[in-house]
Amino acid sequence: MRRFSAAGLVWALAIVLPVVSLLSMTVGTVSISFGDLFAADSSQTANNQVSTILFDIRLPRILLAICVGAVLASTGAVMQGLFRNPLADPSLIGVSSGASVGASLMIVAAGGFIHSGALLGLSLVAVGAFIGGFVATLLVYRLATSGIGTSVTTMLLAGIAIAAIAGALNSLLTYFSDNDMLRQISLWQMGNLSGASWTKVSIMATVALLLLALFPKDSHALNALLLGESEARHLGVDVQAVKRRLIILTALGVGVCVALAGLVGFVGLIIPHIVRLAIGPDHRWLIPASALAGATLLVFADSLARVVVVPAELPTGILTALLGAPFFVALLLQQRKQV
Repeated sequence: MRRFSAAGLVWALAIVLPVVSLLSMTVGTVSISFGDLFAADSSQTANNQVSTILFDIRLPRILLAICVGAVLASTGAVMQGLFRNPLADPSLIGVSSGASVGASLMIVAAGGFIHSGALLGLSLVAVGAFIGGFVATLLVYRLATSGIGTSVTTMLLAGIAIAAIAGALNSLLTYFSDNDMLRQISLWQMGNLSGASWTKVSIMATVALLLLALFPKDSHALNALLLGESEARHLGVDVQAVKRRLIILTALGVGVCVALAGLVGFVGLIIPHIVRLAIGPDHRWLIPASALAGATLLVFADSLARVVVVPAELPTGILTALLGAPFFVALLLQQRKQV
């Protein structure tokens, strides 16, 4: 793939994201013209319904999509750098599988009370998902850490083992679920932004800003790690501290994403991979470019999910898989031809 200017790509994405977000405000079950969009803050009675749709439903949903997409893509870029593997994914550290178990457990155990506010206005499912994801990541990290440090290879194997255990626990919980619980578990695992609220946006935005402020500080360390851990140590990088810090931040970011939006797949895998092919592996540019591209993709996918089967809505996670997987396969086939 042709290499692009890193700064040029970042600026282009910074322009495309607001445009896509603005277009997303106009599409859905109720189509809204640009004239109504810009006049929505009017006090006229005729605009009350439009204002409610725009500012109480669509705007929180778009902002949540931006934050979730940015966090998933940036954590994907970090994990690919940490594992030194362009096909790595944030879920490798067990956070997604653990969150799935936590959410399923809450759905089955809490029954009809899952929508009651448990913490900061969030449902018990969201709280359970976050706790489950963090516990799974802690287990993976503990299994991979010994007296001589944390082994990336062992962490990968531990993540696979935890994912297998989580899959078995999910199957067990599914077996004991009734029809309503099964539907809720399935919908949650598909990933959905339809439950967006200003509370969720504020939480997700806080986490996104924290991660996007801290990740770039480790860009040079990630660049050094691409040469190997021994080489990075010779260059003055505290490898163990960097690993621990990035794993904790990734677990926090992905855990909150999964808790608030369900399992939205492929964003953390495909976007950093494509951006790396376009501008190279320099994490000083790769992390912000991935964040912008991930945000743009998720806003686009969520907009498409609202109009594909009107008046119903597809779960956003289905769209990200349908959009991302074929493109990713095409990239792999193209690379194979070039070998």
